Amino acid sequence: MDEVAYSRGHKYMTLVYQIDAGKKRLIGVLKGRTTQALKDFFTVDLGAERCAKIKVVCSDMWKPYLKVIAEVLPGVLNVLDRFHIAKKLGEAVDQVRRDETKELHAGGYEPVLGNSRYCFLKRTENLSDKQSARLDEVLQYDLKSVRAYYLKESFDGFWHYDSPRWARWYLKKWCARAMRSRLPPMKKFVKTLRKHEELLMNYFKAGKAYSSGIVEGLNLKINMGIRKAYGYRSFEIMKVALLHQLGDLPEPKFTHRFC
Repeated sequence: MDEVAYSRGHKYMTLVYQIDAGKKRLIGVLKGRTTQALKDFFTVDLGAERCAKIKVVCSDMWKPYLKVIAEVLPGVLNVLDRFHIAKKLGEAVDQVRRDETKELHAGGYEPVLGNSRYCFLKRTENLSDKQSARLDEVLQYDLKSVRAYYLKESFDGFWHYDSPRWARWYLKKWCARAMRSRLPPMKKFVKTLRKHEELLMNYFKAGKAYSSGIVEGLNLKINMGIRKAYGYRSFEIMKVALLHQLGDLPEPKFTHRFC
């Protein structure tokens, strides 16, 4: 499950997808991202019989989501989405970079961090030649942003473990290192990880088979669909259109047989 802004003014809808190996489709479009809307979807729209068959749910750390999953689906393995964890980490690194840029400017130092934002945020293999050269240049300096960057890069090793036990060991070591970095945004990120540590471990308990990375592609299709329609007059019309677009709905039988 994920949330997407569908209109100006911070109007959000909650999207629920089925992302099994053999079926990837949209099954729920909920107005808002409240506890009640999500609870009604599971208890009314899906019903107790279908909910009993759910084994794994992939979500972000939005509190209403976690609350409803724990209450309505108590036996389900709740996997925290890897994409959103990486996004939170990237935001922490970018905050360190922005704070340090202001400090350097206020102190009259050379703007060594200029035009380097995406050099820190992108994965190394996705950097352009120009960005790669810029990153190599910045990494030569002893900066807070450089320490934050190396912490971000080393965190990627956490996802490569197969054993929940060793993944937890690595996470604890990384968190201790980040807390010693004296970088407030990184320390704040560590507190978030520690708060949701058990849910993080579910990613490995589920065999690393579930991640909503594919959901970002489906969300893009939804955003494109809304833009191509130049918006919708009502939420219900939009809901029907999106379910027809991505819901893999059963098609009616034709009265005429085509050769």
